[in-house]
Amino acid sequence: MGLGLLAACHANEPDTQTLTNQPNIIVILADDMGFSDLGCTGSEIETPNLDTLANAGVLFTNCYNTSRCCPTRASLLTGVYQHRAGYGHMDSDLGSEAYQGRFRPGVATIAQLLQQADYRTIMVGKWHLGSEPENAPLGRGFDRMYGIPKGGGVYYYPCIGRDRQVYLNDQQVFPDSNWYSTDAFTDYALKFTQEAHQDNKPFFMYLAYIAPHFPLQARPEDIAKYRGKYSRGYGYYRKQRFSKQKELGVVASNTALSEADFSDWDTLENSEAEDLKMAVYAAQIDRLDQNIGRLVNKLKELEIYDNTVIIFLSDNGAANIELNTTPEAEFGTRDSWSAYGKNWANVSNTPYRQYKAMTHEGGIVTPLIMHWPQGITGHQLIRTPVHINDMLPTCLALVGIDYPSTYRGDSLIAIDGSSMLPLAQGASHTDRQGLFWEHQGNQAFRDDNLKLVRQFGQAWELYDLDNDPTELNDLSKSKPDTALLMQEQYQQWMDRNGALPWPIKRN
Repeated sequence: MGLGLLAACHANEPDTQTLTNQPNIIVILADDMGFSDLGCTGSEIETPNLDTLANAGVLFTNCYNTSRCCPTRASLLTGVYQHRAGYGHMDSDLGSEAYQGRFRPGVATIAQLLQQADYRTIMVGKWHLGSEPENAPLGRGFDRMYGIPKGGGVYYYPCIGRDRQVYLNDQQVFPDSNWYSTDAFTDYALKFTQEAHQDNKPFFMYLAYIAPHFPLQARPEDIAKYRGKYSRGYGYYRKQRFSKQKELGVVASNTALSEADFSDWDTLENSEAEDLKMAVYAAQIDRLDQNIGRLVNKLKELEIYDNTVIIFLSDNGAANIELNTTPEAEFGTRDSWSAYGKNWANVSNTPYRQYKAMTHEGGIVTPLIMHWPQGITGHQLIRTPVHINDMLPTCLALVGIDYPSTYRGDSLIAIDGSSMLPLAQGASHTDRQGLFWEHQGNQAFRDDNLKLVRQFGQAWELYDLDNDPTELNDLSKSKPDTALLMQEQYQQWMDRNGALPWPIKRN
């Protein structure tokens, strides 16, 4: 259904029964969660609710993000590469349209388009795409909003390390001392779900949690559950996760584990502190899963679970940040500001190389769960590559509308993504021609099974991901013509999208 027909529907006041037969859609985004951090992707962390959704639905094991929070969120919501949306870097203006840190003309969000289909549009959690009225959630198509217009980094309130304000719609609110962001976001997700149901409205909800992004802060009872569990060290849990991934079929049988990138556990000065770091991180993910269980229970209570599409993924891989600005504070509490560091991030990103902000697989691959009892049947593992900019066309396909050429009289640029729904419903392939990345000079181009990639300031590498998914055997020297051709194709993409060499030079 195109935009013209949508306009006609609004003019003719479509009946509520027709609308309520359309599915509700909930897109849940975790923050800095590694590929192997769910039970269904290899982890020892208890995530029964997400595992159940994966086991009853579809698990995409090669969903690509943009490697960083703001770019991923912009691409997810608009269906275009982040540079075309205006977020080639973060939410600050670097002096170029592709890096201006705010939405460019010619893009529309999922919420803006679904508003025109008479959906209730809901944003809960971390926004991080600008707090100016025209870029904030209410200015970008959301009817309801609860959360943090700026970035993440807050679990308890007030936040000790960042200036983070909490808003309900366009009004700042002041939570009490028991507030914990993962729980509070779910509280409002439940309220807005109830409200939409009472109003007999189908809804689209973008639920962007902060967990498990640093700082490591968790509920004491959740930390206690994992304290001491990680005393065997990084290597043990990485190997355990990798073995489970092969057992589950999450990685192909020919996959080799990438080289370890962590310290020798036996030589650490304080291994108990390292155990505690991972215990707090695991507790944050456990609490996230508990809250997804609360949401699922609410959908069942309202008898709309079967016709609600739940999509879960992460904005990038785990972060290798070494950070502790509060060494005097009890680790994991509201007074502590720290991260779990590269060693544990290497475990989280099992079996892949590298981390958040990088374009090797560890930075850009996320598991994506799609669950919809009325539209997707049977447990499926899908290794076909998809991209986070496929989210918008997927949501439009679920609702049954086409991507319009204009929005409120303004021309829209063509989207880069394509719907994941055919793959979820049994199609064997997609017509996508290639996938591209650029962030802070970290670059990559995937064309079918071949991937060209480099870290900022280093040489290009070439990998055959069908036979070498963990990027261990560089083919750039043995296939120089292929590498050169792909570099030329990559440069053409950069030129088309306004992507610039790093660091960005202001005019």
